[in-house]
Amino acid sequence: MGPWLWLKVNRKMPTTRFALRPIEVLLVFVGGCAGTASRLAVSLALPQHGSIPVAILLINISGAFALGWLLTSLSARGPETPRRKNLRLLLGTGFMGGFTTYSALATDAMLLFGQGSAAAALAYGLGTVALGAVATWFGMLAGARRTSSSGGAK
Repeated sequence: MGPWLWLKVNRKMPTTRFALRPIEVLLVFVGGCAGTASRLAVSLALPQHGSIPVAILLINISGAFALGWLLTSLSARGPETPRRKNLRLLLGTGFMGGFTTYSALATDAMLLFGQGSAAAALAYGLGTVALGAVATWFGMLAGARRTSSSGGAK
């Protein structure tokens, strides 16, 4: 018996039920609409100068920071409550999911590549991901610091 067959035969599947609640879908929808509108507003307020799309770069980096801060702040306050879950869905999954944009990052990188700027495309793509990871880490530090300075769970 091959290893994959053994895993299939001997692995127990989780029995957790998944329930999609309309209020949770609505929270993600409302947050996503607001986040997308905010991304558009920032993109229009910061027109592109030169070949690097600065607005999308700043949106993704600030969004990574904010998401790190939000999720760390919520999780450090204790077990997930209905209120914390709703905030996570509205602001994290919804708003930050609509605000940040991998598709625009990929499109902009390919446009740079198509314009003959392969080095700029690579630097922009990889740089955004690397800076986003660092921003997330700083957001997590800020979220942990805020929670510890405010006395923990609320």
